[in-house]
Amino acid sequence: MNLINMKTLYKIITTLSLLGFTNIYAQVDTLNYLKQFEVNKVSYIGQPFSKLLKDMAQIYPKTAWSVPLTGKKTITTNTRFYFCAKELSFHNVITLWIEWQNIIPRDQTKYYEQKNDFYFTNEERNFYGSKIIKDIKVFR
Repeated sequence: MNLINMKTLYKIITTLSLLGFTNIYAQVDTLNYLKQFEVNKVSYIGQPFSKLLKDMAQIYPKTAWSVPLTGKKTITTNTRFYFCAKELSFHNVITLWIEWQNIIPRDQTKYYEQKNDFYFTNEERNFYGSKIIKDIKVFR
């Protein structure tokens, strides 16, 4: 390789490394930010999800995935909110797990998942906003 190609290769590697570091740092920062809501979950348990969303003013979920209860596929007891693009939703991502005080009929959650392709839109924000939180977990 000549000197010009080596310099170009070095610049590409440096840029990719910095982008990777920035992405990792952003994920750690997001995880730390969301962990504060889990630590302070007593402020949100028994409250509507809209209160938590309001307090999370810096970042909002990108996707929402409701989980039917094992053995009872007609009801939803919790929803996982991911903070990454849908394509990355299964790759060790930061998750805000909400267990709901009352069960939600699965056909309602499935309706929004199919309509908006799992993306967390204003419709989901309004739908989940009135649901009461039973428990909060944040993990990767």
